[in-house]
Amino acid sequence: MNKKDCYFLGKITRRHGLQGNVMLKLDTDQPEIYNKLEGIFLEVNGLLVPFFIEKQQWSKADTKIISFKNASEQMVEQSIGKNVFLPLSSLPILTGNQFYYHEVVGFTIVDEKNTTCGEIKEVNDQTAQHYFILNLNGKEIIIPIIKDWILNVNREEKKIQMQLPEGLLDVFLTKAIKDE
Repeated sequence: MNKKDCYFLGKITRRHGLQGNVMLKLDTDQPEIYNKLEGIFLEVNGLLVPFFIEKQQWSKADTKIISFKNASEQMVEQSIGKNVFLPLSSLPILTGNQFYYHEVVGFTIVDEKNTTCGEIKEVNDQTAQHYFILNLNGKEIIIPIIKDWILNVNREEKKIQMQLPEGLLDVFLTKAIKDE
């Protein structure tokens, strides 16, 4: 399995008890869709290695206690601190204005008048306010991802139409005036 064909699910954070169990902290807004994991991929030395799950139960809303099939002590120890991935093909298909961040990279953002605001180069979800990082004719534009601003997601045309506040793009497109 190639990493480009997978998405980040979470991380094995620590051991749990003495029976070879580990804690899997999920990085998702919808942990309930992962009630019955059959297997996961752990990133080991840059490669994704499959691990099959024997038992699992919820510890907290976003953390599972899992045990691997045929797990050895060494296998359990090596899994701690590792990033966990699942194949993109396992994600439920979203419709309407819902989207996965990885899905919209390369999409064009347009305003309500269909004026191009830029192409999504990446999505930053590492801050409290997630945002699109766009490229518009070589200039970097940052647009907050606010649900109420999203008017339409067109997967066929790879476009997201947004209602942006007046002047938002000007912040990035107007040259700074230097005091003389």
